[in-house]
Amino acid sequence: MTVIKKKNEVYLKVTAEPHVHKELSEYFQFEVPGAKYMPQYQKWKWDGKIRLYSPATGEIYAGLFDYVTDFLETRGYEFDIEENDNYGRPDETEPIVSPEAIAGYVRSLNIPFKARDYQLRAIYQALRHNRKLLLSPTGSGKSLIIYAIVRWHLDGWNRNTLIIVPTVSLVEQMAKDFKEYGWGGKQVYKIKAGVEKYTDHPIVISTWQSIYKEPRKFFKRFDVIIGDEAHLYKAKSLTGILTKCHDAKYRVGLTGTLDGMETHQLVLEGLFGKVDQVTKTIDLMKKGHLTPLKVCVLLLKHGYVPFDDYFQEIDYLISHPKRNNLICNLACDLSGNTLILFNYVEKHGEPLWELLNSKVREGRKIFFIHGGIDAVAREEARTICEKEKDAIILASYGTFSTGINIRNLHNVIFASPSKSRVRNLQSIGRVLRKGDNKAQAVLFDIADNCSRGSRHNYTLRHLTERIKIYEEESFDYEIKEVKLKND
Repeated sequence: MTVIKKKNEVYLKVTAEPHVHKELSEYFQFEVPGAKYMPQYQKWKWDGKIRLYSPATGEIYAGLFDYVTDFLETRGYEFDIEENDNYGRPDETEPIVSPEAIAGYVRSLNIPFKARDYQLRAIYQALRHNRKLLLSPTGSGKSLIIYAIVRWHLDGWNRNTLIIVPTVSLVEQMAKDFKEYGWGGKQVYKIKAGVEKYTDHPIVISTWQSIYKEPRKFFKRFDVIIGDEAHLYKAKSLTGILTKCHDAKYRVGLTGTLDGMETHQLVLEGLFGKVDQVTKTIDLMKKGHLTPLKVCVLLLKHGYVPFDDYFQEIDYLISHPKRNNLICNLACDLSGNTLILFNYVEKHGEPLWELLNSKVREGRKIFFIHGGIDAVAREEARTICEKEKDAIILASYGTFSTGINIRNLHNVIFASPSKSRVRNLQSIGRVLRKGDNKAQAVLFDIADNCSRGSRHNYTLRHLTERIKIYEEESFDYEIKEVKLKND
């Protein structure tokens, strides 16, 4: 007889016959796409596989309980679910939590505006099931969802909560949002670089960079863990934080998008709980909660250029004078605040910055944001842009594609090609928030055709991946060809 039991709030403990352990190990084993290109694989230090189940210990992430039981049921194996005296059963739910109770509680918080139906459902799901991975796009009001969850645990049960965000800007934004919702702020403690980490405050908001090296004792007092931008938690440093939280029974992850890889989703579900689609971007647009989006793909025709590899092609594109000139002219010609996103600071960002400065009209504000710019300067740029109507922000994907909220943003230009679903959707999310006199948001996707016949260049194939995203999300898009002769 197979027995499933909680070891703690991180792992399940499965007791079974050796052949069952082996089958579970094989079932929860995945090959990582592109592993053969990774240094560890090439040096024979890794076989390119991720294993979520340990046959030696019988341990697997607690959030994968449903997957384990489904596996056993499908194969006809009998099993028992046992209760741990300290951690309870792995299939526990909160019986007092109902949709009606949640709706009533949220109303009692006297938030200055009415919570939307999908927000109430998300709050209910997270509280009913103790752990959830909420898939909620940019602009859906994730901070209100988090606020209600935090208040429920504190007001009703005096539970301590740790909220983990990726940037200092989001630490400040989250605390500001909580204050706007009606909380005075005395309960909230903010952790960032140079700040004492140990506190008795019931609510702690921290960047993951500030706490990932802390020992397990730091996390022991937290009953509730909330991870914003949860798609990042496939990284080892972030996974490490969640695995230190042995006593945190209540876990919620929130993200705007997943990358579509089964392995990554299972890791996130293992850490936070089963995924639940809160709402979709297109539905938010239809209901008027987000600005309608127009996608204009500018397909630059270079003529045939042979490349030995992807990196050679990238170097060619980002250093192409006419291509960079087109991007800068486009930004200068557009009305409203415009965000230009690029990949490489020295190779691409700096040349674009110099070119923009030579073209922009006098008095128009422009900003250059990248990893070398401190958080204070980034927040200053964001604040100024909220008040401006015609600013240009030139920013690296790493600093501005995630976690930056500028309501008064009208245009986004993808200056560097990418096929990443997460990066593209997160970047698009920057421009969708409602703003004053903002009837439409526009994305200009700069793509490049350097191919001959059926032999497509690398980044043109990346464009096909972005087109798939636009179609899956039901975005309104068009493709315009632009002749760009080689120099």
